[in-house]
Amino acid sequence: MANPRLITTDEEIDKALLRAKTEDDDPHAIAVEYRPGPGLDLLILKMSDGQRVCIPRENLQGLQNATKQQLANIEILGKGTGLHWPDLDVDLYVPALLRHIYGNRSWMAQLGRRGGSAKTVAKAEAAKANGLKGGRPKRKLAMSA
Repeated sequence: MANPRLITTDEEIDKALLRAKTEDDDPHAIAVEYRPGPGLDLLILKMSDGQRVCIPRENLQGLQNATKQQLANIEILGKGTGLHWPDLDVDLYVPALLRHIYGNRSWMAQLGRRGGSAKTVAKAEAAKANGLKGGRPKRKLAMSA
């Protein structure tokens, strides 16, 4: 009988176990639910570290025109790193959602413009105070040498 050949070393196994352990330490989604209702339209993520993350559905790219039934049909993918809506063919990356990234660059720019155009008493007062100071400072042009 021939001796078995060693394919993987103990060092390689130790490194792989260490990598797996550190990946498991990152929070990931263990449950997700869509909660519609009066005054609510939220996606709620239950994370592996016990926290719950609530995200307004209208902020999430690809979910604007979906029905409540389509929104409720959510799958968790990749050990809790992805969310998939099979009825809509929409996928979102959980680590990005935790960093408040709800879509691609143009989608996030659109969200920013929508927030910037908000009309509130506080924003009006801040604009008035800034106007009393002479408004926004003029941009200084860099002089080339």
